[in-house]
Amino acid sequence: MSIQSGGEATLEEQCVARNMRMTEQRRVIARVLEAATDHPDVEELYARASAVDPRISLSTVYRTVNLFEEAGLVTKHDFKDGRARFEQIPDEHHDHLIDVRSGRVIEFRNEEIEAIQEVIAKKLGYKLVDHRLELYAVPLDPVPGPDKA
Repeated sequence: MSIQSGGEATLEEQCVARNMRMTEQRRVIARVLEAATDHPDVEELYARASAVDPRISLSTVYRTVNLFEEAGLVTKHDFKDGRARFEQIPDEHHDHLIDVRSGRVIEFRNEEIEAIQEVIAKKLGYKLVDHRLELYAVPLDPVPGPDKA
């Protein structure tokens, strides 16, 4: 059993542990998703997976990602760009800042934000069990164009 650097099982191993039937195409898709450093949509996952195995179809990627999501192994994000994006369930919680101009997604964790969410829930008579924070932003300094440099 190969173990990732953090000691956690790979996405492929987590699928096997949940008794999922793992075809070679599902294995490729799991590896591609696990290797992603961004938040790819299904079309991006398809392009990456079909580069590894040209027999993989777009519908196979859709079905596999939905299967992984139903099993609680990946999470779907809607960053308001019309595309469902996916990431493996992270070992540690993080939030997202989305650059609305470029579509770039930045993961971050801020202890002050985490603490204030707990306080808000408690003041309203609740215990926070989960949350998702997405910040939508534009860069403070515009990137100069070729004629403005």
